[in-house]
Amino acid sequence: MECAARTLGAGGLVAFPTETVYGLGADAENVGAVERVFTVKGRPTTHPLIVHLGGAHQLAEWAADVPDTAHLIAERFWPGPLTLVLRRADRVPRVVTGGLDTIALRVPDHPVALRMLTAFGGGVAAPSANRFGEVSPTTTRHVHEGLGADVDYVLDGGPCSVGVESAIVDLTGEPAILRPGGVSREDLEHVLGRAVSVRAKSAVRVPGQFPSHYAPQARVLLVEPDRVPDEAELLVAQGRRVGVLLPPEFAGDAVSSSAQHVIAVPDSAAQYAQRLYGFLHDFDRHGCEVVVASLPALEGIGSAIADRLGRAAGPRDRASRGSGRFSGR
Repeated sequence: MECAARTLGAGGLVAFPTETVYGLGADAENVGAVERVFTVKGRPTTHPLIVHLGGAHQLAEWAADVPDTAHLIAERFWPGPLTLVLRRADRVPRVVTGGLDTIALRVPDHPVALRMLTAFGGGVAAPSANRFGEVSPTTTRHVHEGLGADVDYVLDGGPCSVGVESAIVDLTGEPAILRPGGVSREDLEHVLGRAVSVRAKSAVRVPGQFPSHYAPQARVLLVEPDRVPDEAELLVAQGRRVGVLLPPEFAGDAVSSSAQHVIAVPDSAAQYAQRLYGFLHDFDRHGCEVVVASLPALEGIGSAIADRLGRAAGPRDRASRGSGRFSGR
């Protein structure tokens, strides 16, 4: 932890574990270090970063005019997989916020991350530790494979327990979810005692809003669960190297033996989320060029899984469910 904290303090980049995914961290007040994060990832400089804090007590240091709602949410969900969007404090460099007057903040629920943040003492700006647009890392193996020597220090905390990124909630006006994630809409509404909207588009830019994101090398084709075996068979017949994310109810059935790689989706949505990015990495390792994936139930963390698979598929393949049509990437 101390080595990681020293690396951050010296302007270096540290890959560190959170409960969601591994982050690529830099001192949030070191403009040069933050600019290097964008360079290493190949990330557009207009795409804001999330600043990770060691505790909710630091909220007022990084955000201006913190509403009571923010304190209520932080008390219930921090540390945890939820990011708050608030007005930025003057200390926050605009390179962190993509030039916006808002800042995204969260306290991760991982003992290694919290100890590192406590040792460092400041805020750590950190997107996921992978090249921009590719599959997020949930193990140090994913980090090394994706970024190699571009990271100064990798802090190993084991596999991530949640496996998909944090939910992002905008509190600059009426509360609204800008990205589904590790905290569900239902849980947030229960705490706030009112309905919370989900915005597909927002004037507030936040991570993960690009139409194509979280994408493996293989093209992802999203279909209804009962269409997965037939779609896989069609693509195999076309000579494609096919990966299959098989729904739990079809786990005992034989999908084509010619499929390149078949993974049975866990019965538990939480386990599916935890392992989702690992599955996508596995399809690339097996040389798949298309992955037929079933849509999860759109409730709880299933909404976050559907969001990530939808962005991995991209607009066209997300819209053409069950078509059987495929053109190479």
